[in-house]
Amino acid sequence: MQSSNPVLNRSDAFAPGHGQAYPGAAPYGQPAPYGYGGMPPQAPAASRPMTLDDVIVKTAITLAVVVASAAVAWWTVPAALVTPAFLAGALVAFAIAMVLSFSRKVNPALLMVYAVAEGVFLGIGSKFIAHWVGDPGIIVQAVLATMVTAGLTLATYKYFAIKVTPKFTRMVVIGTMGFAGVLVINLILSLFGVSTGIGGFGPMGLLFAAIGAGLAVFNLILDFDLVEQGIRQGAPQNEAWRAAFALTVTLVWLYWNILRILAILRGGD
Repeated sequence: MQSSNPVLNRSDAFAPGHGQAYPGAAPYGQPAPYGYGGMPPQAPAASRPMTLDDVIVKTAITLAVVVASAAVAWWTVPAALVTPAFLAGALVAFAIAMVLSFSRKVNPALLMVYAVAEGVFLGIGSKFIAHWVGDPGIIVQAVLATMVTAGLTLATYKYFAIKVTPKFTRMVVIGTMGFAGVLVINLILSLFGVSTGIGGFGPMGLLFAAIGAGLAVFNLILDFDLVEQGIRQGAPQNEAWRAAFALTVTLVWLYWNILRILAILRGGD
């Protein structure tokens, strides 16, 4: 079983059936004698298996860089450079995301560059939406809604013991790829002056923002499951950066769609 997030697909440590990802780790599905990965507490940090704490800390670091960059872009980018900076942030973030997605090893420094570029994109985009609505408070609402949604998704996954089956995975993968394909086609059409309303603030935009948010939630479930499998497999500690990248991509996607939904429902001034 593979995640729809290509970041996790590049490492066998996140897929069951490949044996132990780290010497001394407990086999997949078996309890580990020393907790996550089965390594004794005194194992060197560079060689020990990944833990849930590693994933949480590195995800928090990555998201903190995104938020800090977004705040700087919000307050410092002059009006004359808003559009170029917005497009540059989007293109740089996309390019680096592709590089990281297909890399066998995630470079933390490059990941931080991605986080900065993503932050610039989100900061300027969020400021535009806040100005369109006429209330900067909508950003706080979107952030809180994203946190609550992610938390509820994790709680549902854990406490209701959601089983991520191959069929469920295929459905999410197909849905995500189809959604991405529609967005690419919409972008190409917009370059020729054709407006479909998908990226706008009308009914069609609301529909696709809702679909995007729903797919983001399903991708979170897949990512939670694959991270859990990586921990059980005894994935190396540096794979926590890969998990952090995967979760950041999905959480940013979720935030952006929730922000659009709130903006469309409230309407502009």
